[in-house]
Amino acid sequence: MGKVMSQARARIVISGKVQGVYFRARTQEQAFALKVMGWVKNSTGGTVEGVFEGNRENVEKLIDWCRQGPPKAVVSGVQVEWEDYRGEFSSFVIAYR
Repeated sequence: MGKVMSQARARIVISGKVQGVYFRARTQEQAFALKVMGWVKNSTGGTVEGVFEGNRENVEKLIDWCRQGPPKAVVSGVQVEWEDYRGEFSSFVIAYR
């Protein structure tokens, strides 16, 4: 019997120097590699927001990656809010508003 992977959904807000440093594009690449669905976008106030869905372990790996981000980013904080899994995404996109 294979281990059943639990599905998870997390809403995140990343603060610091996270805009204009390819944060969204790199996050999307990581999400593809981890088979995580959802979206990421630049938000007002200089933060980056996202919703990640998928296997809980991979969602956690993506959140961990966001704590560091791409080379030019300086992450000062990552807020994570766990939500009920909805399975509403079929890919991972960079959202614009």
